[in-house]
Amino acid sequence: MIFEIVGSRVIAPYFGTSIYVWTSLIGVILGSLSAGYWLGGRLADKDPGFKALSRIILAAAIFIILATMLKGPVLAYLSEAFTDMIMRTLLAAIILFAPASLFLGMVSPYAVRLKLKTISSSGKTVGNLYAISTVGSILGTFLAGFVLIPFIGTTIILYIIAGTLVAVALSLGFKYLSKGDLAMVILVLMVSGYDIYTLNSSEKQIIEADTQYNHVQIFEMEYWISGAPIKVMKVNDEYSSAMFPDNDSLVYEYAWFYQLAEHFKPDFGKTLLIGGAAYSYPKYYLGKYPAAYIDVVEIDPGLTELAREHFRLQDNPRLRIFHEDGRTFLNNSPEKYDVILGDAFKSLMSIPFQLTTREAARRKYDMLEQDGIVIVNIIASMEGPASEFLHAEYVTYREVFPQVYIFACHDPEDPGLLQSISLIALKSAETPLFSSTDPLLSSLLDHRIELEISPDAMILTDDYAPVEYFTRKAI
Repeated sequence: MIFEIVGSRVIAPYFGTSIYVWTSLIGVILGSLSAGYWLGGRLADKDPGFKALSRIILAAAIFIILATMLKGPVLAYLSEAFTDMIMRTLLAAIILFAPASLFLGMVSPYAVRLKLKTISSSGKTVGNLYAISTVGSILGTFLAGFVLIPFIGTTIILYIIAGTLVAVALSLGFKYLSKGDLAMVILVLMVSGYDIYTLNSSEKQIIEADTQYNHVQIFEMEYWISGAPIKVMKVNDEYSSAMFPDNDSLVYEYAWFYQLAEHFKPDFGKTLLIGGAAYSYPKYYLGKYPAAYIDVVEIDPGLTELAREHFRLQDNPRLRIFHEDGRTFLNNSPEKYDVILGDAFKSLMSIPFQLTTREAARRKYDMLEQDGIVIVNIIASMEGPASEFLHAEYVTYREVFPQVYIFACHDPEDPGLLQSISLIALKSAETPLFSSTDPLLSSLLDHRIELEISPDAMILTDDYAPVEYFTRKAI
């Protein structure tokens, strides 16, 4: 179970954490274990000894080490060579996790064969082994989720698994192993130790961390517009947040469109932001609007801590942070807001569907003050296969709000361009003006587009919201 859970963190930086990732990972590992049970049972009848069992366990350790060392190149290649998300995730699971899972599956029938002494006690023997195996899986699940992943990187966890398997192999069959087997053990340990050493002694200006929810990288790069240095937070597969080292100006273009709240709700004083990451926008907001308050809902407290350490996030009496799922906050909070901003859809590979539905839009409507406004960032195109999620969100919000408008953040003249798009929903039924004397707001308003909604556009609900199906077409 530790291997399976950690596997999701291995894949996440390249392919996200969508249902496709989990389906591929669980399916491939279960299939490999099943094949291992079948093959292990037959080999156990032919050669029921500790020597063979030790070699099987050692082989599992070797394949885990190979998967650990090759995960980066393999996943990078698959992301370049294949565009279909199902193909990417299936191949990643097969290449990296199937071989070790096959050998791990062979262990159980070997253990049963070696422990089985008489037919009269076979039920008790098999029952005891399955009970021990299940208890081990439960403990491994809790250990991985509550202890190892939040405090240790995935690479080191995989090497710990491999090292544990090597220790078990040696304890079971040291006297049976040949010199070649022992040489392989020594080589495996040396390679693992060297890789861990280079991992920890790396002088690259990159910070990697695993939180309870995400795999996070923080690094420096040049701003693609001006060439100025910026610091970037990458959460799983998405470039989630960025900041300039010497000021709180906004880096990502889509965040500028949050300022349209000034136009549609000029007297706003209290804002809710769903999705914090490195808290780039809240810092900008607090500086630009000195009389306004903002609440931020960020499910991952680990991201908040990293934002404090590396992105200048500081305590502020006008800033409140809630570490909670965005949808549960919407469901349970009694608060009222002038503006609700959505910044949780920054990756096509892992959209939280529970925030996309009619029920979620209804909760936002109910939480808004009179004449309140919702602004949601969506990655999509205006036309073509990559537009289906945008069209679905539009008709979903139109079910709840009297007015919904669309603004293309990059190029409103290119309907096929995959880009950030701001969906703005107004609680008021009064038609607003789409001009402003403020130069910045005027330039943002010029990005408004008239969306020709597909007649097949689907209203998303808690019961049925196939966002992965929509976004798969856009990748």
